[in-house]
Amino acid sequence: MADRGCPLEAAPLPAEVRESLAELELELSEGDITQKGYEKKRAKLLARYIPLIQGIDPSLQAENRIPGPSQTTAAAPKQQKSRPTASRDERFRSDVHTEAVQAALAKYKERKMPMPSKRRSVLVHSSVETYTPPGVPVNSRVSSKIQQLLNTLKRPKRPPLKEFFVDDFEELLEVQQPDPNQPKPEGSETSVLRGEPLTAGVPRPPSLLATLQRWGTTQPKSPCLTALDTTGKAIYTLTYGKLWSRSLKLAYTLLNKLTSKNEPLLKPGDRVALVFPNSDPVMFMVAFYGCLLAELVPVPIEVPLTRKDAGSQQVGFLLGSCGVFLALTTDACQKGLPKAQTGEVAAFKGWPPLSWLVIDGKHLAKPPKDWHPLAQDTGTGTAYIEYKTSKEGSTVGVTVSHASLLAQCRALTQACGYSEAETLTNVLDFKRDAGLWHGVLTSVMNRMHVVSVPYALMKANPLSWIQKVCFYKARAALVKSRDMHWSLLAQRGQRDVSLSSLRMLIVADGANPWSISSCDAFLNVFQSRGLRPEVICPCASSPEALTVAIRRPPDLGGPPPRKAVLSMNGLSYGVIRVDTEEKLSVLTVQDVGQVMPGANVCVVKLEGTPYLCKTDEVGEICVSSSATGTAYYGLLGITKNVFEAVPVTTGGAPIFDRPFTRTGLLGFIGPDNLVFIVGKLDGLMVTGVRRHNADDVVATALAVEPMKFVYRGRIAVFSVTVLHDDRIVLVAEQRPDASEEDSFQWMSRVLQAIDSIHQVGVYCLALVPANTLPKAPLGGIHISETKQRFLEGTLHPCNVLMCPHTCVTNLPKPRQKQPEVGPASMIVGNLVAGKRIAQASGRELAHLEDSDQARKFLFLADVLQWRAHTTPDHPLFLLLNAKGTVTSTATCVQLHKRAERVAAALMEKGRLSVGDHVALVYPPGVDLIAAFYGCLYCGCVPVTVRPPHPQNLGTTLPTVKMIVEVSKSACVLTTQAVTRLLRSKEAAAAVDIRTWPTILDTDDIPKKKVASIFRPPSPDVLAYLDFSVSTTGILAGVKMSHAATSALCRSIKLQCELYPSRQIAICLDPYCGLGFALWCLCSVYSGHQSVLVPPLELESNVSLWLSAVSQYKARVTFCSYSVMEMCTKGLGAQTGVLRMKGVNLSCVRTCMVVAEERPRIALTQSFSKLFKDLGLPARAVSTTFGCRVNVAICLQGTAGPDPTTVYVDMRALRHDRVRLVERGSPHSLPLMESGKILPGVKVIIAHTETKGPLGDSHLGEIWVSSPHNATGYYTVYGEEALHADHFSARLSFGDTQTIWARTGYLGFLRRTELTDASGGRHDALYVVGSLDETLELRGMRYHPIDIETSVIRAHRSIAECAVFTWTNLLVVVVELDGLEQDALDLVALVTNVVLEEHYLVVGVVVIVDPGVIPINSRGEKQRMHLRDGFLADQLDPIYVAYNM
Repeated sequence: MADRGCPLEAAPLPAEVRESLAELELELSEGDITQKGYEKKRAKLLARYIPLIQGIDPSLQAENRIPGPSQTTAAAPKQQKSRPTASRDERFRSDVHTEAVQAALAKYKERKMPMPSKRRSVLVHSSVETYTPPGVPVNSRVSSKIQQLLNTLKRPKRPPLKEFFVDDFEELLEVQQPDPNQPKPEGSETSVLRGEPLTAGVPRPPSLLATLQRWGTTQPKSPCLTALDTTGKAIYTLTYGKLWSRSLKLAYTLLNKLTSKNEPLLKPGDRVALVFPNSDPVMFMVAFYGCLLAELVPVPIEVPLTRKDAGSQQVGFLLGSCGVFLALTTDACQKGLPKAQTGEVAAFKGWPPLSWLVIDGKHLAKPPKDWHPLAQDTGTGTAYIEYKTSKEGSTVGVTVSHASLLAQCRALTQACGYSEAETLTNVLDFKRDAGLWHGVLTSVMNRMHVVSVPYALMKANPLSWIQKVCFYKARAALVKSRDMHWSLLAQRGQRDVSLSSLRMLIVADGANPWSISSCDAFLNVFQSRGLRPEVICPCASSPEALTVAIRRPPDLGGPPPRKAVLSMNGLSYGVIRVDTEEKLSVLTVQDVGQVMPGANVCVVKLEGTPYLCKTDEVGEICVSSSATGTAYYGLLGITKNVFEAVPVTTGGAPIFDRPFTRTGLLGFIGPDNLVFIVGKLDGLMVTGVRRHNADDVVATALAVEPMKFVYRGRIAVFSVTVLHDDRIVLVAEQRPDASEEDSFQWMSRVLQAIDSIHQVGVYCLALVPANTLPKAPLGGIHISETKQRFLEGTLHPCNVLMCPHTCVTNLPKPRQKQPEVGPASMIVGNLVAGKRIAQASGRELAHLEDSDQARKFLFLADVLQWRAHTTPDHPLFLLLNAKGTVTSTATCVQLHKRAERVAAALMEKGRLSVGDHVALVYPPGVDLIAAFYGCLYCGCVPVTVRPPHPQNLGTTLPTVKMIVEVSKSACVLTTQAVTRLLRSKEAAAAVDIRTWPTILDTDDIPKKKVASIFRPPSPDVLAYLDFSVSTTGILAGVKMSHAATSALCRSIKLQCELYPSRQIAICLDPYCGLGFALWCLCSVYSGHQSVLVPPLELESNVSLWLSAVSQYKARVTFCSYSVMEMCTKGLGAQTGVLRMKGVNLSCVRTCMVVAEERPRIALTQSFSKLFKDLGLPARAVSTTFGCRVNVAICLQGTAGPDPTTVYVDMRALRHDRVRLVERGSPHSLPLMESGKILPGVKVIIAHTETKGPLGDSHLGEIWVSSPHNATGYYTVYGEEALHADHFSARLSFGDTQTIWARTGYLGFLRRTELTDASGGRHDALYVVGSLDETLELRGMRYHPIDIETSVIRAHRSIAECAVFTWTNLLVVVVELDGLEQDALDLVALVTNVVLEEHYLVVGVVVIVDPGVIPINSRGEKQRMHLRDGFLADQLDPIYVAYNM
């Protein structure tokens, strides 16, 4: 609701300036010029008058009253607007309502809500307040906002919820218990209300066309219709003679001049589209009557302006279903339609193919003298079809029969007392609804003269209709509330208008909640200009029932008008309570008069069987009369429901012998049998058990401070279903000059007002830039299209406030932890409380290999010397570069010699002693491997460290420094290039470079032998340290003894059947975990040849790894998820090219993804599917599982059954239970087995807290016992005690002797139907996720990946997502792969999907650029780093939304 006062009237402007301003305003509102262009042109126009305007008292500017006749000065609103037309398109404030809203807001003390923060570039209008002022510590901003959010959430908003149901498996949503104090209807049952009979005795023509023929031949000069142009000049008056002759001409042309294959194109009863602009009523009327004369069915529709008009596709669906293939239009209109390249009218999206016929006079053929149409226009045949758009956006056609048409004209003539040759001014759309019924049909029946005022003229001059009433001495006028409202704004200074000629001012939308204030205000101002109070006649109508009720003036026998002040709370329960004391939440409604003549009306319950309502109950109004629509064209099912309803009494007896038509209007019958309407079925929103009307919520929002903020009062309210309940969404267009601070202020106040007055929470409040909501014909908002855009994420709001915490009250009950199996449970053999204990093991090592060889291979250094001696020229390693060429190789003897040189250098140059730690900082390559064995040769302990990234020293170098320090390395071995980097100026900026230990570069060390190669005194001596950063951001180094190292190699050798004759391809980072073991240890142990592909090289050649696998015919290959993802994304479209290049993957027996997480099943499946074309066997891809305490627990290997996939119920998982379900069932989550358990490895599932063993199919922590477990954490601060039980845990009951290591991962075991290598049934291990990463919310355990998967599916622009908690608020960070202005679309979609699928309310949604979520070298998200970055305000987010 924009400007109330009269703009710029302090100094009256010359008419031509006002006109130019009006045109400008129109251009702006239609989007023809930009805001900037508008302001420039406007300033120019007003330059001469500005000084006069600026002298207005500013206190007046804020005032917002409707000036009464006595007030002469009025407020000039902000200079921004020049015209009254900038006001509300549809709805106007009731002063009563505004006072109520202001009072309600006053009850709320200033509550601080955290304001969303936006990146500068996103701000449409930069506002200073949102940025951190200099000097404020950065991180305080985020933390203080979250604190504010927590404070608002702490307040108890609603009465505490009733008990919820919790079924063992199904978490039922809370069912809202009826409020014992809710009002209930107490009146007696209503009865049928009968309208007065249609008067008999007056000689009536048998049909409308007979009347037209009569007037056309006996009164040819009589005026029928006057059309006006946009300046208000009468451009053409159609006489009855002309209407008759031109309609005949058209009918003749349609029937005789249109042929296809020598057959007439049209047959009687065919449907024809009428496409005429709102400014051309004359041609429309000729077309309409021409069709009726030719026995064709007109289907009037809007002129399509663009190929993608809001709802245009639905109109196409209507035309298609009506079988329309011909459209009638005018020359001018046809020229303006969008054209295809051929010059033909473009095909609109979803429309059937149409032929366009221009019906201007010169295109029509004159009928012969003796030609007469045969039109039968009485019976039940369809006369015309009127379109209607439903709440969901679908467009249906309501068919009106000839009989109904005639009955409607007669009923309106009688109700409105129309008499021959009266003048009617019509401001409504003449193509449908009251505009058509009064201004095109009933008018002809009574030989009336209609003056049609087009919408464009109303926008330019809102007084035009009043001037026309005055000029033509019109007896009746047909308007909407907004026309009255607009004229109020423009009426001053117009002394000469008089409305004394009016006997009826029909208000077509009199049933809307804002209509009453427009009627009152209009009367208040125009009573002094001759308007009599009894002239205002609100009416109610619906597309299905046509006119339902209309107020009659006393001279036509109408009772005095009445108002009802109803309790909003009562109405929300469907009960009528006249409100006396509570002034805040009331709805004031006016009557819409009496039932139509010849009609019977009743009020029935909304849902289920149409039982009659009680007298104090709101129901749907139903009409039985000969003047209603007859069907929805072509839709038999819903037609029966709506047009053939049979209302019944409480006893079930039908109340009437004829069926009723449901009107879609909600209301009741008041005193004097007057009809009151309180809402529409289309605008009904049901939250919990209460009903709210969209229009009422709009009225409340408008009353908050419409002047300042909402552009032209354009607000849309609708509901969306989230978690089985309607949630209210409010979308408003904001004024172009509104600041961030204003918008947020307004949004908070609207929430409070709606909460106070309607006692309902708003789920989402979104602001969009001015002029961006989809428009309905004639300027309103296209609600269903707006809702569609909201749900699809294409609304592009500039501000969003979500309040799920307030509205969503039906979440399942938070879980109370049940005591799990404890020591008191019965353990019998391998059963816990009736279930098999969840334990499994790989093959026994003892049976597999003679122990002699195992003893020989205890120390890897010995193995390398032995190989160098026995098979010196056997190649062990090949390193490839990005081009796929071999850059370095190493045979057994070469590696041995290089290791000796490194050992000599360490002892001489580095002066190291046995047991010293050495950091190896090398890029992936053979140098790294040689340096590793060099350390073993001289008794030092190697620590492999990823070198810093030259382009990113700031973040990567500190990690290197930290590992070097924490591992207590006495020396750094590296290459020349890295040495220079470590000592560079850039490095000095990141770390203190003076504190590096000795740095030795091994590029050109002398060829020296060591005197003697070191041999460890016992296998339990430390062999190397393995450092890695966990996903939770903890740097952990583990100790690997010589015994564990060789046991690890032995298990992998057996599982993958590795022999010297084999070649395997490895595309992994060689710095920690299994990647390091495969790269540096296994080839030396097993003697197979490893083709090394550094993952970094894939950045410049994605197909490198797969080409290498194909070229070297590798049976076994290893990669990481990041490599697999690069291949899937980068080679998706190139499989054909690779095939041409001869890439063939049919050699692969097993391709294993090395990871420490739940298998990414979607990625592995799409990889398999994609490269099936290159021969990759369907079952080749599998995953491995390792962690800090044991780097290789599972690995698919070459023998044994294929990996299995199960589907588990995600809801049960949250309760630490595993419940298997069928694929595709709701809430199902696919989990893939993490490879086969390695030989020598035993696994058990233990309870995370009690440490007792769990039964099969329980989710618990995976514990592992094996010869290659690490021996402990290596930490510098001696905190081993904290983590000691990670490596030496014992079960609290059952087998309490075995020592286990705790992996820190949750998972479960399941015995499958498959047979393993030893012939027993195979036990599969499923890893669900890291225990440290799980989120404990509402007493349940959530895995971030599950929430993230849902979020990524929510919108195509979400590239990546990560979630974490902060003080029990769920924070969701999404990477936006799209335009910044689309960022806010994601807030609601993310909140919806997490509620729907996980029953969690998102606390904060953070939208960031792609690449912000940190990912480690294994491709795992570093959620804790992200969390720290968020709290320290370092993410530079595009938008942060704090959900209330």
